[in-house]
Amino acid sequence: MRVLAIETSCDETAVAIYDSELGLMAHQLHSQVALHAVFGGVVPELASRDHVRKLLPLIEATLKQAGIDHAQLDGVAYTAGPGLIGALLVGAAVARSYAFARGIPALGVHHLEGHLLAPMLEADPPRYPFVALLVSGGHTLLAKVAGLGQYQILGSTLDDAAGEAFDKTAKAMGLPYPGGPALASLAERGRLGRYDFPRPMLDRPGLDFSFSGLKTAVVVTLRQLQQGGAPLDEQTRADVACSFQEAVVETLTAKCMRALKQTGARTLVVAGGVGANRALRARLLSMGEQRGIAVRYPRPEFCTDNAAMIAYAGCQRLLAGQQDDLQIRAVARWPIDSLQIPQVTTVSSN
Repeated sequence: MRVLAIETSCDETAVAIYDSELGLMAHQLHSQVALHAVFGGVVPELASRDHVRKLLPLIEATLKQAGIDHAQLDGVAYTAGPGLIGALLVGAAVARSYAFARGIPALGVHHLEGHLLAPMLEADPPRYPFVALLVSGGHTLLAKVAGLGQYQILGSTLDDAAGEAFDKTAKAMGLPYPGGPALASLAERGRLGRYDFPRPMLDRPGLDFSFSGLKTAVVVTLRQLQQGGAPLDEQTRADVACSFQEAVVETLTAKCMRALKQTGARTLVVAGGVGANRALRARLLSMGEQRGIAVRYPRPEFCTDNAAMIAYAGCQRLLAGQQDDLQIRAVARWPIDSLQIPQVTTVSSN
């Protein structure tokens, strides 16, 4: 089966083509970072309008990259949620209309399911079951993944997600948008241990997360350092960034260790935009080596929002016989543990 996939959940317009036999054939992505940078964050209406402008040309570019035409597609997958409702509706309307015009099935895919299955795009995919840490701008959760549609949520964020905490802390420090990568880059020049920020919820059992208190602790520290209105020197800013990042990394690593011990799993998958953070990758890989745990990541380009992961997840569900009716599906909120397990599961090796 050959599937065209569309991802428009937030501020990236992405299209991919996945073949159940050949694997990923093509993928294209247009980022809206420059569009939203002047506002310091994503403006939903502007995001939706830009998806309208970019999506159809991007579909044509992806087909050209794959070396195929419209008649050689067997199905369409698209991100149905969660995400910005206006942005989702653009992708959903185009995907559902495209499928109807071609007489092929269409399926709305859960955005987080795409992230959880993104490592399956690699040449040596992890085997089920595994524990997955999903860390992005809007979500932080730990899940046991036993198969397609079989997701047990072990813990999730009670307030700010890790990526959101990165972005808000970066904004408080006056760093440019997008703040998370800018803060991580600054942290590389910082001196570890200069500031002692809290490790949220590590002093209690369980696998839930909370990063709003950590963000607040950094903001308070910044205000104290800036008493009298004096600007922070570059080294102090780097030290603050380094200490903040260390608190996040230590918290995520400790929770992963708990989840692995609780489930008995021997494989940890890390997905989502924050999963590309080099400090987090290094810490988790070190933990895995010490404890005999395989730590797996999708390649960096598939950590952030992309259509390749939607194409893979959609292809597996379409192969299992699942498809939507003619309704255009788009939902801003959609619990991942409400997903159905397909009656027949066919998983490609790459």
